[in-house]
Amino acid sequence: MKNIKVVSARDAAELIADGDIITVSSSSGLGCPDAVLGGIGERFVETGSPRQLTSIHPIAAGDMYGIRGVDHIAHSGLLRTIIAGSYPSGPSRSEPPAIWKLIESGEVDAYNFPSGVLFQLHRAAATGQPGVFTKVGMDTFIDPRAQGGRMNDTTPRDHVSVVDLPDGEWLFFPSIVPNVAIIRATTADEHGNLTFEDEGSPLGALDQAYAAHNNGGLVIAQVKRLAVAGSLHPQQVVVPGILVDAVVVAPDQLQTTLTEDDPTLSGQLRRPFSELPPVPHSLEKIAARRAAQELQSGEVTNLGFGVSALVPHVLVEEGHPQEVSWVIEQGAVGGVPLLDFAFGCSQNPDAIMQSVDQFTLLQGGGFEHSLLSFLEIDATGSVNVHHLPHKRHVTAGVGGFADITSNARDVIFLGSFTAGSRDIRISDDGLDIRQDGPHTKLVPEVSQVTFSGPRALARGARVRYVTERCVLELTVEGLVVTEIAPGVDLERDVLGRSGFTLHVSPDLRVMDRLLFREEPMGLVLPHQPQHARIRARDVA
Repeated sequence: MKNIKVVSARDAAELIADGDIITVSSSSGLGCPDAVLGGIGERFVETGSPRQLTSIHPIAAGDMYGIRGVDHIAHSGLLRTIIAGSYPSGPSRSEPPAIWKLIESGEVDAYNFPSGVLFQLHRAAATGQPGVFTKVGMDTFIDPRAQGGRMNDTTPRDHVSVVDLPDGEWLFFPSIVPNVAIIRATTADEHGNLTFEDEGSPLGALDQAYAAHNNGGLVIAQVKRLAVAGSLHPQQVVVPGILVDAVVVAPDQLQTTLTEDDPTLSGQLRRPFSELPPVPHSLEKIAARRAAQELQSGEVTNLGFGVSALVPHVLVEEGHPQEVSWVIEQGAVGGVPLLDFAFGCSQNPDAIMQSVDQFTLLQGGGFEHSLLSFLEIDATGSVNVHHLPHKRHVTAGVGGFADITSNARDVIFLGSFTAGSRDIRISDDGLDIRQDGPHTKLVPEVSQVTFSGPRALARGARVRYVTERCVLELTVEGLVVTEIAPGVDLERDVLGRSGFTLHVSPDLRVMDRLLFREEPMGLVLPHQPQHARIRARDVA
């Protein structure tokens, strides 16, 4: 085996030709090969090349600050097309990330597609398959009969189609064959074998490498350090050196957006869960506590970014850090998923899977509950989580949301009932809404559909919406108020603040007052019945 070529980030950029399709492995700051992307941007500023690239980012194109990831290459003329599961959100409307300036001005074609589907497209490209047939994204903004995942009006509509098969309609995504894969690992040996011991997840690095290599393309790996050939344990090698063409050493690469190195995220060290900071008492915590009451000990639960990510930390405070097995799309199984800019990693995980394999679990509905956040809910129960008409760049995108909800049996959405400046006091007796937010999140029609309520009902899923002031459930008649917070006026604070007619359950209940108190509420998780996951078989 030949020794691998070790190059600088700037020299690695010279390997990329005008018009290339590059695929980049990262999830926000997690696993992002920033040094290589920086080298590409540097070369373009110096020489005007490479030009007209197509860049694929299966989970996230950059971190929430917009200072890492795709913004290194977000130059007019450098990018022609970008395809991503999600995009950097940016700190405010006044400071949008550079990629959003290009998208909103129409200088690049841009698509937002489900992360799981994007990973599957790499496997399809690697094996010569024409593409991916899926129901993920059907009846949402990804469906070509709606927006087709397009993020501006200049982007062509021809990237996803509806196909009639014997068992009904499917979405078809054609394969995308990359010329270059840019991936990140922790260690490379002299033959290019890659291990990921300090990483929070290998993400989709292997499949992205396969897709490029099998089609005659190049694989560039950014790593933290080099090792002698033969010194890496073969069972720890995730990407074999036969796939790797060049290595860039970046000893200062961050583990996540703001994390230099935390061995608990990579499974190298287990710390007491008691070291996790407590969740501040807030309206969001009330919703998270209420959602936690729906869980059972021993179940597998999926988790999304936002308010829903507080639920595992509520369980830690209640003394149940390991009674639920959390699964997140980046690959962690078990442990406690972290918050904010470290989301995508878990403290003390039981396993860290490749993202594409985790999506096999998620798309197949192999979990009991999915806890997700929302921006808008409409009269059909449909949810928008990716789009705000006047603040498009502050929302990240669909990510794995569509993959997760496509086959989920029980979905709980968490969020606040209203948005904007408000004065809502929390006491042991409930809520005192002195000044409500000016904008309701319950609107007649969401600006774009990320989750289809009618489709969920048609396949028999249970869907609930948990806010600080009430709990709603989706039925064939519409959304029904099933619980209300103590201190909240049903007519004024719930029915009167909705943009559409809400039904009220004849069995309307008052939410547990313990949800509103600062001290732990003494949550007890019932045990999942043994038969819930074991199919009974007739015994002859």
